[in-house]
Amino acid sequence: MPVEIVNLQDKIEVTGELSAALEHAVTVGLAREGVDISGVEVSVALVDDGRIRELNRQFRGKDASTDVLSFPMDDSDVPGEPAVLGDIVISMETAAREAPMPGARGLIHHAVTLVVHGLLHLLGYDHETDADADEMEARERQILAEAAAAAGEDATARDEESGRG
Repeated sequence: MPVEIVNLQDKIEVTGELSAALEHAVTVGLAREGVDISGVEVSVALVDDGRIRELNRQFRGKDASTDVLSFPMDDSDVPGEPAVLGDIVISMETAAREAPMPGARGLIHHAVTLVVHGLLHLLGYDHETDADADEMEARERQILAEAAAAAGEDATARDEESGRG
């Protein structure tokens, strides 16, 4: 399986629907960016604010929680094994607080937006300049729209959050 979802927190319920939506969004994003999904693996870790704060402090020197972190890797040197593209870490507490709509549906939509944002970082996109941010946000919107369409959903709610920067 090219996408592994690992729940490492117990504060926010992670449903099968949420896990499936995250996996679907990563798969659509990889395909949209021209990545052969049979040749890569991506891990998505769902954590609490305390854990993401530790990671943010350890790896970015920022002593604060955040919504999503990405840790690129490239283990493509192992013959016959898929390349490990990297890890995406999402704080479920922050995702629940930031969700623009209440309830499980809002959490799923926001978590999907965060996982797509994290995936784009793994693929080399960034938002350090206005031009880079514009390009990354455009790609986010495209992937979110494709993921929603493939799932038979209206992408309007996701479109509203894709300019998160």
